[in-house]
Amino acid sequence: MYDRKKLSEIEKALEQWEETTLQQTLAKFPERRQEFITTSSEPIRRLYTPLDVADMDYLRDLGNPGEYPYTRGVHATMHRGRLWTMRMFAGFGTAEETNQRFKYLLEQGQTGLSIAFDLPTLMGYDTDTPEARGEFGKCGVAVSSLKDMEILLEGIPLDKVSTSMTINSPAAVIWAMYIAVAEKQGVRPEQLRGTIQNDILKEYIAQKEYIFPPEPSMRLVTDTIEYGTHHLPQWNTISISGYHIREAGSTAAQELAFTLADGMEYVRWAIARGLDVDDFAPRLSHFFNAHNDFFEEIAKYRAARRIWGREMRETFGAKNPRSWLMRFHTQTAGVSLTAQQPEINIVRVAIQALAAVLGGTQSLHTDSMDEALALPSEHAVTIALRTQQILAEESGVANTIDPLGGSFFVEAQTNRIEKQAYDYFRRIEELGGVLPAIEKGFFQSEIADAAYRYQREIDEKVRAIVSVNAYQDDTPLTIPLQEMDPNGYNRQVSRLKKLRQERDQGRVGQALDRLRIACQGTENTMPYILEAVRAYATLGEIIGVMKDVFGMYREPTWV
Repeated sequence: MYDRKKLSEIEKALEQWEETTLQQTLAKFPERRQEFITTSSEPIRRLYTPLDVADMDYLRDLGNPGEYPYTRGVHATMHRGRLWTMRMFAGFGTAEETNQRFKYLLEQGQTGLSIAFDLPTLMGYDTDTPEARGEFGKCGVAVSSLKDMEILLEGIPLDKVSTSMTINSPAAVIWAMYIAVAEKQGVRPEQLRGTIQNDILKEYIAQKEYIFPPEPSMRLVTDTIEYGTHHLPQWNTISISGYHIREAGSTAAQELAFTLADGMEYVRWAIARGLDVDDFAPRLSHFFNAHNDFFEEIAKYRAARRIWGREMRETFGAKNPRSWLMRFHTQTAGVSLTAQQPEINIVRVAIQALAAVLGGTQSLHTDSMDEALALPSEHAVTIALRTQQILAEESGVANTIDPLGGSFFVEAQTNRIEKQAYDYFRRIEELGGVLPAIEKGFFQSEIADAAYRYQREIDEKVRAIVSVNAYQDDTPLTIPLQEMDPNGYNRQVSRLKKLRQERDQGRVGQALDRLRIACQGTENTMPYILEAVRAYATLGEIIGVMKDVFGMYREPTWV
């Protein structure tokens, strides 16, 4: 893209600048530190020029928005045509409490639901089991049966609202509950729009909310992809998630590489099931973190689209351009929020959200200022939502497409992250693929090393964190914190007890028996899970059948 003669002239001019203007300035005003680094501890040079992107070809490496390789965005008009979906992650306590929060957020201008489930639900336990004691409703809403899901979604028109559900090991069961509620509303499966996270590989890598061993877990994921392909054409049956990988301490390049490696593994399993890649790939979605380093995050999103488009087209042979598109949701970095001076988290979140928007996200959640202390209060979550609305309506950043495209710095960072991702792909392949790499602890070790390095930089004050190791303030906390209904747990347990007494026990038993047989065989389990859910079998009962057949996973110990 650059004339070689011009590059030579730039190189000479740069050398002269370094010897004269720069040296004169440094003599009077030395730089603040010897080395500048990104959030991922990557060194940043003081100046970037065309020399850093000398080999870039516009059509090959960037292209136009809405065209391969999608570096500049997956839609031709991006946010000029349609703003990103404002999807605030919400869930706490009982289904009744969370239903009220959903309705409040929709009234305030939220454009999509995002459901957070509590830890027992995430691990496949009913609220009243001993294993769930003490964890009811603390990190999300408790859903133990179809009855809870009915209450959670009461008064919300599922044919008009897109819903994202952050659920992984029990994803097929929770999804079945959602489908069953829609049926009761008179909404057909093909009308439903939304996403189940359903990314089990990142659980073994980072979040650790797994239940079954990898092989049967991958079978369940593939069952949902196959079922959705045939019955829910508007539903994203998996959101391949780098968010939790980043929250565990990874670098930006590790987040990207490990997420895309997982995504390609799901594609391989679906193809092995007999699905045509162009039948399911357009409904794959991704989920990324928006961390503190503004430019590194933007570069990460741009590299992600380019890599995914290339791999889907060239490695997997997808013919439909929609199969090449990387559509992704973004959430600001929860791990970056501080309990100290929580109000300044509003600033962190605004900067992170801006990076996500400039990076071309299709959907966005902005964290609330109080999340290092408690579940978001109504006051805090409203500010978080207003942050997105100001970006959309007042900042002007949605008025043009990829405004940082062509920046020497951003393009150089995009290329750097892309190269690092392919280096990781090679190392994963040398270990035998994603599942063997998980069993050998490769991903876990890489993330642990990055997290240790980052924390050491904070401890040694190489990296300043405002309110933690810089600009501390001991002023007492003044913001209101969210409080849950103290009677919520008892109400939930009573509902479960009543459900078990009043349902058709014979129908439940037969449905669970048929599910057991399906799990023991090779049939798609989704129809049998749906049958059990409709009979009001509980989450714990359904997962219990699967545990009997599949067993439970215990992570190996690495030396």
